[in-house]
Amino acid sequence: MLAVALASGGLAALLAMRYLRQQAVPVIAAPKKGDIVIAARPLPLGTVLADGDVKTIEWTGSALPVGFAASKAEVVGRGVMSPLQENEPILDNKLAPKGTGGGLPIIIDTGKRALTMRVNDVTGVAGFVTPNTRVDVLLTMNDKVGNEPSTRIVMQDVRALAAGQQIQPDKDGKPQSVGVVTFLVTPEQAETLALASQQGSIQLALRNMLDTARVKTMGTRSSALLGPIGRPPAPRRAVARGPSTPAPAPEPASTVIEVYRGGARTLQRF
Repeated sequence: MLAVALASGGLAALLAMRYLRQQAVPVIAAPKKGDIVIAARPLPLGTVLADGDVKTIEWTGSALPVGFAASKAEVVGRGVMSPLQENEPILDNKLAPKGTGGGLPIIIDTGKRALTMRVNDVTGVAGFVTPNTRVDVLLTMNDKVGNEPSTRIVMQDVRALAAGQQIQPDKDGKPQSVGVVTFLVTPEQAETLALASQQGSIQLALRNMLDTARVKTMGTRSSALLGPIGRPPAPRRAVARGPSTPAPAPEPASTVIEVYRGGARTLQRF
């Protein structure tokens, strides 16, 4: 009886183990794998991708990034719209459409325009107006109403696309000595800036990149620089008088001494 019990127990355990192995499901799914194109070197803004600029690797992550490229043919010949670092996945939203090339035109937003104006070391804020910085544009011209020079902000928070022929900012933030700056503006702003550059003197004021608030000013005139000026005192008018009367001669100075004689009080003047 003992031998039969042991045999039946062992057979039941073997059948139960076989059943559980057949029903087991892996808890962790196998990671998805696929080819993905990444940058072979740092790629600045406006670069037209060549075969040597990219490479293909096997992606072993749990999910593939949205907009990834699986082959070099999908990205070669397209312009870079956002700087890429080495080994960074090349996504579709960071590249210009096929056939549009590279350089400045591909980074101009839809509905915007690129307008270039001449600057010098003073109007260009000593060369610190570089790509991707933001400025206010000030216009100084002769006011026909008051017939005096006036200055006012005509545009605010304007983005600089390029300084000279450079569309990539300096990584150390160093100033660049350039003769022209290209701005990203709306068509209406382009009209204002073009007219302002012909009518008066243009000055740029550099803004903090995080300061996007717009301010409202009334401008200033040359007469306001010294503040209000008071009127000079009016000259006194001469009053007509008759024949002058000689002033009485002043009395000579005298000294009074009080004298007592036998109880009598007298005053002596000298």
